[in-house]
Order: sequence, then structure tokens, then C-alpha cells
Amino acid sequence: MERIGIEPKGNITPRESEQTSIGSFITKGFGKPIKETMQMTADDTADAVSHNPISWHAIDWQDAHENVRRLQARIVKAAQAGKWRKVQSLQRLLTHSFSGKALDVKRVTENQGKRTPGVDGVIWDTPAKKAAAIQSLRQHGYRPHRGNPS
Repeated sequence: MERIGIEPKGNITPRESEQTSIGSFITKGFGKPIKETMQMTADDTADAVSHNPISWHAIDWQDAHENVRRLQARIVKAAQAGKWRKVQSLQRLLTHSFSGKALDVKRVTENQGKRTPGVDGVIWDTPAKKAAAIQSLRQHGYRPHRGNPS
């Protein structure tokens, strides 16, 4: 460390092998390779697209609300600044996020008209149906099945 003009403060001891470049400082300083530190666990996937089945009761609703509010605040700031491409990209991120979809399904299934079927005649009334609905929501992929007109 004396070689680069930095003296350790307090009880910090220098490494046995000296730094050879800035790149070696970064890799030695953080310890783990980037791939190992970037892996997500089940708790960290609130907005990750997942094809694994989810449980309706296992959703962290407070975290989902925070994620949606954060994205909505970013959309408002970008719109006020006139950054319209940023607004579009954030809107797309919000509509495709797990938290956004989960709150949409919750809003539809827990309001006064929750027992009213849509044009496809389907009611999301059980936790399993609600969880399946979150995964089935897509921007262009959802097509309601229209029954015979009565």
C-alpha cells in the first residue's frame, strides 16, 4: 500500500499480495465474482419474470405496493422533465412487472364487482386462479374466450 501512497488507517492491515492494477483492486476488493453476487433468491424476485408457479398468499404485498409506487413516481418525474422515451420505457416496465400485474389482479378480485364475470365468463375467485391470472396476463397475449351470446 505504501507503493501507491495510501496508508492504512486504524486496525486495517494490508493484503499479503500487493495490488498490481486497478482491475485487480476491484476483483480482490469485492471478493466474489459478479455472477455469484448477482444471483437472486426467491425473496428478491418481486419484479422478475418467472415461469414458476406462485402462491397468492406468499406475495409480499407491501413490497409490491412499494415497487409500483416507486415506478409511478419515476414516470411522473420523467414526464415533468419532458423525457417521453423514458416515460414510455418506465410504463412498459410497470405493465410488465410482477408487482404491477399482481396489484392489478388484486384490485379486480377484491373490489365490489368481484363476483361479476368478464366477457369471457371467468371469475378469479380462488387463490390458485388469482395466481394463475398473474402469470397469464400479457400485453398482447391475453384473449378472452367469448361464449355464445344468449
